[in-house]
This record gives sequence, C-alpha cells and structure tokens, in this order.
Amino acid sequence: MLHFENAPKKATNLSLNTKVLEAAREMGMNLSQTVDTLLADEVKKRYWEKWNDDNREAMAAYNERVAKHGLPLAKYRTWGKSLGDGRTGVDSGSF
Repeated sequence: MLHFENAPKKATNLSLNTKVLEAAREMGMNLSQTVDTLLADEVKKRYWEKWNDDNREAMAAYNERVAKHGLPLAKYRTWGKSLGDGRTGVDSGSF
C-alpha cells in the first residue's frame, strides 16, 4: 500500500503557469503543500489503476470460481443467511 505520510521533503523546481501561480499566491495558498497533496492523490490513483489492470485476469478468474463453486468457507458464515421469506437473519434495527 502507498503511504506518503511523514516522508522527508525535497526541494524541486517546477515550471508553472505564471497567472495561476500569481492567483494562488494572492489567495495565500501554500504552493508546496497544495502540489504535494495533489501529486500524492494522482500517484495513488494511477497506482491503483495499474494494479487493477495488472490483476484483472486473476480477479476475473476468482470471480468465476466463486460464481461456480460459491465462497470459500461459506458454510461457516453466521450472518446473512436467508430466513426463507427473502429477508436475512441480520436485524438492521439493532445497530
């Protein structure tokens, strides 16, 4: 899993649109923190997109297996068993 918290900072040069930069400064934005947060979000998004692409076949095979054979250890489930009338044995009002 990706964890970026508490990592050291490194000085970096960026080329930014001068009008956007000026507007951000006028608004008192912390440019380093804003770019760091947005970049971390984009890295996480792309990481999970790649992970999904890399694991697509395995997930499809697992889903096919579950559809054909059911969930592993399903006989040990104590929740969500049908009561025969379309409801399950979970009382949603008890939470």
